[in-house]
Amino acid sequence: MDVIRTEGLCKTFYTGFLRKKIPAVVDLNLTVKENEIFGFLGPNGAGKTTTIKLLMGLIYPTSGRAWVLGRDYREVDIRKEIGFLPENPYFYEYLTGGEFLNFYGQLFGLTKMEREKRIEELLDLVGLREAKDLQLRKYSKGMIQRLGIAQALINDPRLAIFDEPVSGLDPLGRKEIRDVLLRLKDEGKTVFFSTHIIPDVEMICDRVGILNKGKMVAVGKIDELIRTGSKFTEITVTGLSREGLEELEKLRLKVKQLGDKVLVTAEGDEKVNQAVDLIKGRGGRLISLIPHKETLEEIFIKEMGVKH
Repeated sequence: MDVIRTEGLCKTFYTGFLRKKIPAVVDLNLTVKENEIFGFLGPNGAGKTTTIKLLMGLIYPTSGRAWVLGRDYREVDIRKEIGFLPENPYFYEYLTGGEFLNFYGQLFGLTKMEREKRIEELLDLVGLREAKDLQLRKYSKGMIQRLGIAQALINDPRLAIFDEPVSGLDPLGRKEIRDVLLRLKDEGKTVFFSTHIIPDVEMICDRVGILNKGKMVAVGKIDELIRTGSKFTEITVTGLSREGLEELEKLRLKVKQLGDKVLVTAEGDEKVNQAVDLIKGRGGRLISLIPHKETLEEIFIKEMGVKH
């Protein structure tokens, strides 16, 4: 089942006296499957938050269509099955953690008994049981972020949408949030979260979409994206004659002398095989042969159009 689906989704903002057009989301075709963790990756200003606001019905598209949980995203009833954490949440700081969650439980119509049970479960989930009676003004950034996730889950949603849930957190805080997202998946929920922190995506996501200037430039499973990237192999060899080195260079391979060793860089299996055959045929001795594949970070940088 497609939990989120968009077709040709576009959002254009107009600014200034001359009403200059600023495209924030451009012809977005997105699919998020049931019970997967989908990472929405992109630099600041790529259009991630705008996309999330469109899916949540907080703003309306210029054109295109969207469905959430198999229904038109504009249907109010589906909000009961969605949990949402905005990028920069603001919570009334004089409430305690427990009072805050109780308030949101009331908004969803939970009974007093249901609220008490759910609050205890969520505080355990996000590691804030000890801070239940502490006012939010005394919470750290990481604690506020975890409490925000708890409020997004108070209604036990089928779909959880988080906008930059690990932004501004230290490594320990990021790990705690990652663990929560993985637990949600284990419970059968679908998680859609935006971020610009690549390691978090690599660790927990089933699939990832890369957004740049409002356009989806790459989407798929991480290993599939990496597999389609360029690959090269580093070959270290010794005992190769000058004639052998010249023949390697004629194959258009990168050859670098490192003392009594030679480092050869070959792209593609065919070039690697040619290099190995030539080295063996010229009496060289292979010391190492190390294949390399493009990382998600390198793919991300390439899709951003950054030269490196």
